[in-house]
Amino acid sequence: MNSNNPKNKKSKSVSRSTRAGLQFPVGRIARLLKVGKYTERVSAGAPVYLAAVLEYLVAEVLELSGDKAKVSNKSRIGPTHIQLGVRCDEELTQLWENVIIPNAGVLPHIHHNLLPKSSGNKDKTTGSGSQNV
Repeated sequence: MNSNNPKNKKSKSVSRSTRAGLQFPVGRIARLLKVGKYTERVSAGAPVYLAAVLEYLVAEVLELSGDKAKVSNKSRIGPTHIQLGVRCDEELTQLWENVIIPNAGVLPHIHHNLLPKSSGNKDKTTGSGSQNV
C-alpha cells in the first residue's frame, strides 16, 4: 500500500462549528431543532445560521454587561450589570422587553418633577401659579 494515496489516509473529522468559525455548537443546535419537532425537515444551513445569531447576541450582551461592570469597578458580571447593559441598548431592550432578570434590581431613574429646580430663573417666584393669590 502506498501511504501517499489520499484514499488510504483517515481524515480527521472537523466539527461544523469549526468549519463555520463559531464557538456555539452547530451539531447540538441541529439536534435540538430536529428533536424539537419545529418542522419535519431541517436544512444544513439552518443550525449554522441560528448558532451564528445566538453567538452574536450573547457577545453583544456580554460586551455591554462587561462595560457596566467595569464602570462600577467590578471584576465579575452580575445580574445587575446584565440588566443595565441590556436596558441601555434600544434594540436589546426591545428584544428583552418581557424578560425579567432575577436579582437584577431596577434601572436608576429619577422623575424630572422630583429633581431640584434649576437656579437660572431667580427673578420668577418659586411657587406654582395656581397657589398665588
